[in-house]
Parts: sequence; C-alpha cells; structure tokens
Amino acid sequence: MEPVIRTQALQKHFGPIRAVDGLDVTVQAGEIYGLLGPNGSGKTTLIRLLIGLLRATSGWVTVLGQPMPNKPILARVGYMTQASALYDDLSAQENLGFFGAMCSAGQPIGRERVAQVLELVGLTDRANSLVRTLSGGMKQRLSLACTLVHRPQVLLLDEPTVGVDPQLRVAFWAHFRSLAAEGVTIVVSSHVMDEAERCDQLGFMRQGRLLAEGSAAALRSGAGAATLEEAFLHYASREE
Repeated sequence: MEPVIRTQALQKHFGPIRAVDGLDVTVQAGEIYGLLGPNGSGKTTLIRLLIGLLRATSGWVTVLGQPMPNKPILARVGYMTQASALYDDLSAQENLGFFGAMCSAGQPIGRERVAQVLELVGLTDRANSLVRTLSGGMKQRLSLACTLVHRPQVLLLDEPTVGVDPQLRVAFWAHFRSLAAEGVTIVVSSHVMDEAERCDQLGFMRQGRLLAEGSAAALRSGAGAATLEEAFLHYASREE
C-alpha cells in the first residue's frame, strides 16, 4: 500500500546548519508516527517540510501521493504549530469557523462541528470568549481544535499537549487513537516519554538525522534498555 507520507534523502540547510540531514521516512495510513528528540534536533523543520511551509534543499516529500508543497493537499491536512496562531480579537468559536473555512476551500463549518471540537478540548463554556482572555493552556487546546475542525486525513502536530493538564492529555490521546482507527494518519513531535509509548512507530532524531526507527518495544529491545529514554541515549551515543 502506498504510504500516506514519504520522504527520501530529505535535506534542509540554513546556511551551514543542516536542520534536516538525509531523512528517509514513511508513514502508512492510520499510523501514529512519533518524532522524539531534544530541542534543535530537526523535528519542527521536518514537520514544516511535510506541510510545505519550507522547500527542501534536496530530496523530496510526498503527502497523500503528491509532492509538497502542494496547495490543494492542504485542505486534507491539519497542522498544529508550537506557537499559537490564533486571532486574539476573535472568540474561540469564531477562530474555529475561520480556520475551518480556510482549510476546507472556503466551505463553512457547521455549528454542530464547532460545538463537537469545543467539547473535545474542554472549552464549551468559553465558546464566546475572546482568545486574548484565554490562558496559555486554553489557547493550546483551541489550537488543537482548529487543527481538527475540518476533519483532515493527515494530522501534523508539533508538541500538541504542551501546557495541557494530564487528564486532558489522556483525552487527547484517546481521540488521536480513535482518529487513527478511522484511517487518519498522524505525525506528532513530543519530548514526553509516556506519549511516545502511545505511538505506533517512533523516529529518534538528533542533529537533523534519524538515529533509529521502530516501535517503542523494538527500540527498547534493540538498545537493551528498559525505557525509551535509555534507548535514546544508547542510539545517540553510537553517533558520537
């Protein structure tokens, strides 16, 4: 089966810095693929290459069978950035309506769908609140709602649960798993080890390179490690 996401020999340089350095990654339909690595390892750059916000220095990216950047594909992709991209002077539900219409070729998003995603992220009672009145954690939750509102086939999530309380984090991951069961393909970057355990496949990244790839169990076994943190340190030490 053709992968939903594929990169080959992917490179992105910023002057002398190789932010992404020769990555070969494939992600199948309905798979949750986790990117795990320290700050500066290239996770965000890779996600921006996948969505088409950056052009590769060399190599290539395809999403849903199409080379990126590709504007028509964007209606089928949801992208959540680390930093909030919300409009402070619009309400929570107005932001959802706006981003939903932008991501679905101008087609309006129904009130029922807006209400569904507000309930998912626990913001039903703040539907009419201006974004500038929301806390940082609430803005993070609303950003995720904006990513989901147009029912994308592919989700690219950059640290989606930063600032989210543990109970809601569990609810988010339960929803991610239900989306994957419906065939939605998810790429998520994280530094939280228990979240990494929830992914079907993991890619350990460091200095723009893929150190190792596989299921959490396979990575631990290959490193002879009891935890993913120990496994990461093992694979990183081989590169030094």
